[in-house]
Formats: sequence, structure tokens, C-alpha cells
Amino acid sequence: MHQAMRPVIRPVIQRVTRKLSLLLAAGGLAAALALAGCAQSPATGRNIFTGGLSAEDEVKLGREQHPEIVREFGGEYDDPQLRAYVDSLGRLLAQTSELPNLDWHFTVLDTPVVNAFALPGGYVYVTRGLLALADNEAELAGVLAHEIGHVTARHSAERYGQSVLGSAAALGVGVLLGSQAAAEATSGAAQLAVLSYSRDQEFEADTLGVRYLARTGHDPEAMATFLRRLLGHSRYEAELAGRPEAADAFDITQTHPRTADRVERAIQQAGGRRVADPIVDRDLYLDKIDGLVFGDSPAQGFVRGRSFLHPDLGFAFEVPEGFQLANTPKRVLAQNPNGAIIEFDTAVTSSRGSMTRYLAEDWGGGVDLNDIQALDVNGLEAATAWTRLDTRQGKADFRLVAIRLDGAIYRFLFVTPAELTTSMSASLRRTTYSFRPLSAQDADDLRPYRIDIYRVQSGDTPTGIARRMPLGAESLGQFQVLNGLRQGDPLIAGQRVKTVTE
Repeated sequence: MHQAMRPVIRPVIQRVTRKLSLLLAAGGLAAALALAGCAQSPATGRNIFTGGLSAEDEVKLGREQHPEIVREFGGEYDDPQLRAYVDSLGRLLAQTSELPNLDWHFTVLDTPVVNAFALPGGYVYVTRGLLALADNEAELAGVLAHEIGHVTARHSAERYGQSVLGSAAALGVGVLLGSQAAAEATSGAAQLAVLSYSRDQEFEADTLGVRYLARTGHDPEAMATFLRRLLGHSRYEAELAGRPEAADAFDITQTHPRTADRVERAIQQAGGRRVADPIVDRDLYLDKIDGLVFGDSPAQGFVRGRSFLHPDLGFAFEVPEGFQLANTPKRVLAQNPNGAIIEFDTAVTSSRGSMTRYLAEDWGGGVDLNDIQALDVNGLEAATAWTRLDTRQGKADFRLVAIRLDGAIYRFLFVTPAELTTSMSASLRRTTYSFRPLSAQDADDLRPYRIDIYRVQSGDTPTGIARRMPLGAESLGQFQVLNGLRQGDPLIAGQRVKTVTE
């Protein structure tokens, strides 16, 4: 949870499509389509429909959206040497591309989420969560080369062109049906259809990425080995969330539809580009990420077992046993297998009035709240109320709690299946009263976890090394995921592995 409770980042295509909608409304369908056009991809030679979006427009869009991307993802990671390493590797790859003179930018984002993406115009991003998961320079180079491929193939412009057609079709439907609401609904569907790259575009980016890897002497096979790491990571994240059957929902390849088999096909498509004595550089890479922040940073707050502590904002609270905590950019979530949920966030605006008034008129406005009452939570002004609503899973009780601390308003939303509310009320009440300010000393004592590179000694086992990590029950699973180990895989004396330390 960042200090600024911003929404999860929206792809640039949504903003562009909104601008297009205004154009359609102001100038009509014919005027919008007059802007449409075709162009040739400099990387593939393929003709693409860009909707009139020029290469100069792409650069402008990337430049405009870059500050917001950085802001939404917690800022740039504060390690000049690591940032310079990623930038130099990215620029080396970009110089072998069909757009070597583009003003390329490679940014490490300060978030534990495993992801990589690119904006049009040469803006490429990787997260420190992805850096922690990658095992060598070739794997990181494969990620960067793939994103460079999206830029050089002008996939953003092509996706924009699809949005032009989708929005135009939506407006036509609205006119035919005599319903602006219908047009808007169809436009929304058209937007959703182009939020992620198509499989063909992903395959094209892989093929181009293989080309750039081969030109720099890096191992193209690393693209496939990193995808296998992503699969292991997504499976583990699903298990932690209590949803092992839903591993795909935790896999970034859902928005980047790729498999290791398709990467192998891309290698063949690129001419079977095998590199003699390819660059892998595992030791160099491990040296670069030694000390990398792992998990949450102080600006985002820390999950420590069942506790959430935010040293920068100065508060802490604890959830009941059986709840799994998850920290996201917008809110902190905790879920129990029985269907109970705790959602914690901060109000977008603070209220100068009483907490009961805020609860009734601002947060709970428009909802029939029961038993609105003032509370004292460890000396802090607070208020609570509840309501019962019908959900897809049946009737559920929603308990709202608002607490004021240092001029900000923090909020708990407790959701329980109606039949479990009575039995769970005492433990959830304890969570409310566990909310407390952190002293300056307590906040200063909190430190982020970091990647620590360890050389395996004779007799070491994954379980033994994991016991020394501060992640509790997650230690062994995280150790295996970070090092691409399967259950039962042995360690070799002298081998370097990633561990986590405090």
C-alpha cells in the first residue's frame, strides 16, 4: 500500500481511446476515420493499421505517460548501480534493433510485483520483483529484448488502430440502436479486447527478441528458461492465496500469452539462431542483485506474518489467525478460506467532521447503515457501522470501521458470510483494536527484506538454508521459487543461490 492510494495502472491505450471518443463525438465518424492510416513496421516489414498514430505520436505518448507509470509503481528503484546496469544492457540490445536512434529509456520500478512492459516510443520497464526472480543476465536480456520487440514492431500503434475501429464500430451500434449507452458499453468491450497483446504479437516480439539476443551474443534459450521460472512463481503465488487451481490468474503471461514451446518456435522462426558460446553471465548477474530489496519497501508497508506495519505512515495492525495478508498498491487485503475478507485502505480525502458523520455521509452514503457509533481505538477517534447485502455467494455482512490518525482516515471493511458473522465477530473486533500508531523507534527498527547471495556448503539442503530465512512458513517455498528448484532437487557444494535476509 503506497502513501498515495492510487488505482492500479491503466494501459496507455485506455487513455488514448478516451481521447478518440471525444474526437468521435466532436467531429463525427467520418472525420475520425479520415485520420486512420496504414504504416509499415520497421522491424518486420509487415503493414499495420495504426489509426493515424505516427511514430512521433508514439514518442510523445510514451514521454507523457512515463512520469505517471513511475508514480503508479512506487517510483524508480533507488540503486544507481543496478539501474545503470539494466539501462546499459537495454541500450546494448536496442542498438542492435531496427530503431537504434530512438531515445530509449529503461527503468527499474520499485515494486515486488513480477512484471515487465513497454510504452510506445522506447520506454521499457522491469520491476525489482522480476529482477529477483531472474537467474542470470541472459534471462534479463531476454525480457528486455522481448519488450524492445513490442516497440520496434509498433504493436502499440497497431493496438491503437484496433481501438479506432472498435470505437468507430461502437458509435455505429449506438446510432443504429438510438442509444448512447449502448455505444459506450460496446466501446468498453472494444477497449477490453485490446488491453493485452495478441498471441501473434507476442510471438512476433519473441522472434524479434531472439534476433536482438543473438546479435549481442546472449543465449536465446534464456527466454524459455525464464518463462519456466514465471510458471513456478505463479503456481506458488496461487498456493499462498489458497487458490492452487487458479495459478493462471497469478501469471503475467495471461497478459503476455506465451509459453516456452512458443519461444522455441520463435527461435526457429528467427532462423534457428543458436549462439556459439552464448553469454549467460550468472555470477555477474547475482553480484548485481545481491542486496536487492525483496518484497515490500518502507514506502509500501511490510507484511510480517499476520501483521501489517507501515513505517513511513506510522501505523500497524494484525489480522486473525487463518487470514492470508496481501499488500497491493491500492489496499491491503486479508482472506480466510471460509470466505471472510478484510480490506484496509485510506480515504482519498480526509474529513474535518466527526468520524460518525464521515461514515454516514461520505463512505457509507447511499447505503442503509445500522448502529452507527463512535469508537475510541487506542486513543484515536473512530466510528463503525454495519449493513447486510446480497452477494453472488449469498447474504454477507459488511462492517465498516473508520479511524483518524495524523489527519488521515484509515478504513477497515470486514466482509463475512452472514451465517459466520457472530462466530467471527470477536476476532475481527480484535483486528480493529490492534490498529495503533508506531513509535518513531519502532518505525526506524523496521527493515525491508533483501536478496542475499549464498555459496552452498557441503551438507547444505534447501530446508536447512530456508530455516535461516525470516519468511516463516513461506521460507522454503520462496527459496525454491527464487532458485528454480523443484521438490527434491539437490544442492551442490560451491553453487551460488539466492536467499532472503532481513
